[in-house]
This record gives sequence, C-alpha cells and structure tokens, in this order.
Amino acid sequence: HLACVMDWQVLTRELSLYLESQVRVGLFGSGVGLSLVLGFGVAYACYYLSSIAKKPQLVASNDRFCRFLEEYCPVVTETYYPTIWCWEGRVQTLLRPFITSRPQVQYRNELIKTADGGQISLDWFDNNDSLYYPDASTRPTVLLLPGLTGTSKESYILHMIHQSKTLGYRCVVFNNRGIAGEDLLTPRTYCAANTEDLEAVIHHVHSLQPSAPFIAAGVSMGGMLLLNYLGKTGRDTPLMAAAIFSAGWNVFESVESLEKPLNWLLFNYYLTTCLQSSINRHRQMLEKLFDMDLVMKARTVREFDKQFTSVMFGYPTIDDYYEDASPCRKLKSVGIPVLCLNSVDDVFSPGHAIPVETAKQNANVALVLTSCGGHIGFLEGIWPRKCTYMDRVFKQFVQAMFEHGNKIFSM
Repeated sequence: HLACVMDWQVLTRELSLYLESQVRVGLFGSGVGLSLVLGFGVAYACYYLSSIAKKPQLVASNDRFCRFLEEYCPVVTETYYPTIWCWEGRVQTLLRPFITSRPQVQYRNELIKTADGGQISLDWFDNNDSLYYPDASTRPTVLLLPGLTGTSKESYILHMIHQSKTLGYRCVVFNNRGIAGEDLLTPRTYCAANTEDLEAVIHHVHSLQPSAPFIAAGVSMGGMLLLNYLGKTGRDTPLMAAAIFSAGWNVFESVESLEKPLNWLLFNYYLTTCLQSSINRHRQMLEKLFDMDLVMKARTVREFDKQFTSVMFGYPTIDDYYEDASPCRKLKSVGIPVLCLNSVDDVFSPGHAIPVETAKQNANVALVLTSCGGHIGFLEGIWPRKCTYMDRVFKQFVQAMFEHGNKIFSM
C-alpha cells in the first residue's frame, strides 16, 4: 500500500512537471503566446497614448489669462493620463464614488434663516490649525457647492476640503435645502436656475469675515447654479474667482443625452429615484402644494422636473425652466475669473453642448476640456484611490487665485 502511494506521488509530480513544461514550451517557448501578449500590449499602449492620453484643450480669449494659468496652474496644460483600465466616460462616472477614498473631515454645522422663512444648512471646515493663515479674519475661504442631490459628505467635496486643508484655507459647504438632514420649514427646495439661496449664503459667509479672500467652486448642478449666479451678478459679487467642474451647460442637451436607453438605465432612473427620495422625507410639508403621488411616479429627470421643480419655481412650462437653468445663456455676463473643467465624453454634459464660442467672447472665462473623464470622474493612476485630475485642477487654480490673483490681468 505504501509503495502504491509513493508511486502515485511520483507519477503526479512527473505529470505536473510535464504539463508545466508543455505550457511553457507551447505558449511562450514557441514565442507564439508571448508574441500575442506583447503585440496586444503594444497595440493597446499605442492606442492609449495616441487616442486616450491627451493634453486638455484650453479655451480662453484672453492671452493674459492663458499665461497666468500656464504659470500658476500648469496642470491645465499637461497631458491627462486617465486610468488605463477605466478611461471611458460612463465607466469613470460609475466607478469614481466607489473607488476614491473618503478623507475624514470634521464639520461645524450652521443653520441660517432665509427671507421666506426657510433654512439652509452650512457645513464649515474652519481649519483653525492652519499654519499658513493663523488669523481667521484673513484666512482664505472656499465655498463649495455639491451636485444635484449631493451634500458635504460626497467624496469629491471631501477631497476638495482635504486639498484646501493642506494649503491652509477654510471651507464651507452649501447644502441645498432639505437634503442634509435638516427639516424643510417651507414647501420649497431648490433648482439650478434660482440663485436666491446662494446669494444669501454668499452674503452671509462674506459678512462673517469681510477681510478674507473668497472663492467658490461648484460641481455639476452646483456649478450650474454658481454660473447662473455669476451671470446674474457680473462683477457685483464678493467672490474673487470661481471654479466649475462638470457643469451641464445646456439642460435640453443634458436631459436628451440622459434619456438615451443605456444612459437612462445607468444614470437617469437612479438619479430620478434619488431626487424622489430627497423630497419624500418632506412629504407632509410638500403635499400642501404638490400631488406627491404624481411626482413619485416620475421615471426620468425630465418628468420629475415637469411635475415638481418647474412648478415649484413658477415656470409656465418645463422648457421655460430648462432655458433659464442653462448656464450657456449667461456666460457672456460673468464678470470675475472663472475656470471651467469638462470632459467631452460626459453624458451629463455632452461635448457638443459646451459653449466654446461663447466662452471665447468673455475675457474672464477659461474652459479646460479633456477627451476623457466622464462626469466628476477624471480618474488617473493605476489604482485611483486618492487624488484625481479634477482635484489637482481645483488645488492649483484656487492656490493660484488666492496667492497670485492680482497678476491675472497684468501679465
């Protein structure tokens, strides 16, 4: 019996060695398998370097603004290398919330009252341990505006605060009404076109520290809201500059893109349910003005806006609301330096709808357009857990404006 066991072990070992040698010889020893692997790798690398990894397109009519960015915000002129295994726009959009880390941030919450009796939740990161700006009265302040259903807990907001912390800046996050856990005191939420709440927040923050340099950064719908505010106020704002990320420039084009079958399946339906969930918590308050059962039957963002958002803010039709909410119509009136980052493969903001020609007519505006990146994606590196290309643009631009902003139109 022992001899049989030993013979079986010897046979198994010899068979294993034989198979291993055959695999080596047959696949790589002959050169065929190795050639296939190397050929595919070379072909993919060539495709990636020629078609995927590209320098962004910098659109600006003002040569001095361009030179300012090239010197103090050089990331906008450098090649963007998207994560090699997930560069496609939809994939970047879907994976970013799951892949990127969530830096720990301790907030101080403040509820401020509005003229109509409502309340707005602000989350402050005071950065009282700032080494560069120990004096709170002059510590630079960054106002952050999250996306459509986003709050101060979004990973992209946390990363912006982390970048600001390293530079010594203070941050405050503007949470739209009713989505950060606070109660609705009136039957009103928010939209991309109505800037009253943002105006109240900007006035409040500036009044607390009037000597502190003040910049705002908006993401997705937060960027649209910020652009609409800047288009309305022109130079009459305490903000010295603004950064916009993945804004939807033309709402008609955005909803049309999101209603394509694959995009509806991946994004539109989920986003609609998020909108419904955000207002369902306030159902008792909102039922005073709306047929909530009808609103909860919406299956697209357009249907939700038709039954709820456009009605809440008094627009005769949804087309009237979408026209008013589209920042491309107000870009000419922006009166302070604004940097706008978009990816042309963003299904939320299609590349053909980005107002390149309009931007060229305003010396205060610079567009940075990447070929890849999706919507609030901009992943880079083999395993993109930490800093994204968007984070680097944010950090460099904000630092450039706070520390060298006086040079922007004198270069």
